[in-house]
Amino acid sequence: MTRHQKRLSAPASWPIERKTSVYTVKAGAGPHGSKGVPLLVIIRDVLQYVTSAKEADYALRSRSILINGKVITDPRRSVGMFDILAFLDRNEYYRIFPDSGGRLNLTPISSEAATSKLSKITGKVQLSPTSIQLSLHNGTTLTVPNLTEYYIGDSLITENETGNIVAHFSYKEGALVTVIGGSHSGEIGVLETISVRSGSSSNVVQIKTDSSTFDTVEKYVVVIDEKFVGRGN
Repeated sequence: MTRHQKRLSAPASWPIERKTSVYTVKAGAGPHGSKGVPLLVIIRDVLQYVTSAKEADYALRSRSILINGKVITDPRRSVGMFDILAFLDRNEYYRIFPDSGGRLNLTPISSEAATSKLSKITGKVQLSPTSIQLSLHNGTTLTVPNLTEYYIGDSLITENETGNIVAHFSYKEGALVTVIGGSHSGEIGVLETISVRSGSSSNVVQIKTDSSTFDTVEKYVVVIDEKFVGRGN
């Protein structure tokens, strides 16, 4: 299987130049699937900390580059929505956040904020009378007690080191949300209404921002906290 990806056919979420050369690196297996951006693209093409794949390999061998609190040495490891990227040698920390046009953007955050990450609940299965398994947007799962009311569409903040849930944001009218797809990708506003559609049609939500009100499909909406809006948090 090829280890290269044509730039012109790369996912729209990849923050790369399309016509500078024919190929770029292909994302390896990871929690975000084809939507994830290879770490090499982030450190070479976006941040420009290295100029080649060879330099990237050398930098990764220093074991000072972390994704969600875990040391990463594979340059093809995918980075995706809401991941936390840390460069310990530089004392720099970023959250992967949606930008206009559907591209993934690196938002600077503090070292304290980098200890936990946001996830959206996309599935829910009861494992036993006392526990349920939650499927998250990044392909991972989390087992929790059946006593807590978690629903599909809710968001969680979990500690990178322990995996413990430290915050739970309910998907409901009045919640603060960000849009991660469609023509309004990257916008942040308040969820005004949820219109449930019958059959296989996607539910439609109305979102109010500081400057406008618009509709989008439910799957593009993620509940966030106020601290995700401010820079440097």
